[in-house]
Amino acid sequence: MPQESREFGRELRRMRMAAGLSLQQLGQRVHYSKSQLSKVERGLKRPTPELARLCDTVLDARSALTRLVPVPRSQPQLPAPENDDEVWLMQLRKDGSSSFQPMKRRDVIAAGAASVLTMSSGAPQVLSPVPGGAETLVEASRMLFDQFRRLGQVSGPASVLPPLIAQTHSLEQFAVASAPRARRDLLLLASRYAEYAGWMAQECGDDKAAIWWTERAVQLAAAGKDTGLAAYAQVRRSLISLYRGDADDAAQLAGHALRSDAPSRIRGLAAQHLAQARAVEGDYDACMRSLDQARDLLERDSADPSQPVLGASHVPDVVSMFTGWCLYDLGRPRDAAVLLDTETARVPAHAFRTRARYGVRRALAHAAAGDVEHACAITAEVLPSVRLTHSSTIRADLRRLSRTLGRHAGHRSVRALVPDLTDVLSSTS
Repeated sequence: MPQESREFGRELRRMRMAAGLSLQQLGQRVHYSKSQLSKVERGLKRPTPELARLCDTVLDARSALTRLVPVPRSQPQLPAPENDDEVWLMQLRKDGSSSFQPMKRRDVIAAGAASVLTMSSGAPQVLSPVPGGAETLVEASRMLFDQFRRLGQVSGPASVLPPLIAQTHSLEQFAVASAPRARRDLLLLASRYAEYAGWMAQECGDDKAAIWWTERAVQLAAAGKDTGLAAYAQVRRSLISLYRGDADDAAQLAGHALRSDAPSRIRGLAAQHLAQARAVEGDYDACMRSLDQARDLLERDSADPSQPVLGASHVPDVVSMFTGWCLYDLGRPRDAAVLLDTETARVPAHAFRTRARYGVRRALAHAAAGDVEHACAITAEVLPSVRLTHSSTIRADLRRLSRTLGRHAGHRSVRALVPDLTDVLSSTS
């Protein structure tokens, strides 16, 4: 085993004995078996970040054990954003799948794909001389955006991406053909479409596409005289880094956005991500300070109500929900479960994707707290929504839940749940 595993085991044994706890007593408090902890102490089993945080909390170790367990990156370093003058190529297949690829026009021609560009219906036109024409277009497109968000709650992201991309392109072209007064509104709305396309790309598991679309949103917003979205791009990248297991990168990105002159909502969302990064690092005090800052900033939000809200739109109290998840990462699963139970109950019934996300996190908190039967009941309840929404990020949490429940493989409720849980995890998105 690596040297860090042996070092962790020695330090865990020293702290456990100093606290006057037997292996069995510690195991009862962190909900690991005596044999599992024995293997960790002897350096025969690699410790997980979750175990380190639980032991830190029980032994009042002030993150000493967490610092001994490096968090592995689940994927390579994030790619740099690409900003090229491009042609958009989108393929829609009979089996329902689709693909999108931005390419330089000369690369399309060099690849012999020039014929792709020949099927043209012409550029969309806005009849700006018609009184109210541009305003009607903006209003209709705004209402359509809300419907796309509703659709994203009840279907897989791959189903939502193609029309989002098409609408973003159309709004860009409408803006070009519009009078200056309507151009800004169309560009800002196009930026929100592009930002949501980035989120759906991340839900598909395509981080590179998520970054590309977020950068596109920044460009569109800047063209509409809204520079705040540049800071939001850092917030989105910090979330991607958190899912990739890179807390350091997430903290740096969120910190940059928090220190910017962006609107208070964007800075509040940045403070939330910074709090989550600090929670993963095991720093309770820094995490709570960031959550307090997030609440203060979000309460001061004075965003334009005519524009779609950035960030979660189906969570009544997003800071409390984030606090619950941070408490789990801080090794306090029972406190996390109480808060997540309360806040998840407030999520609208029609928001299947949101309910699936926080339902899985509720189940994970209950499982880590030793409430195995209740965790299984919650999981069974949300699995149909997980299957419906095909979310890469929700599946990442579901895999963590599966590993946690695996420690209780002999439990009757776990045995009953395993076939359905395995089926959902093995199905393709």
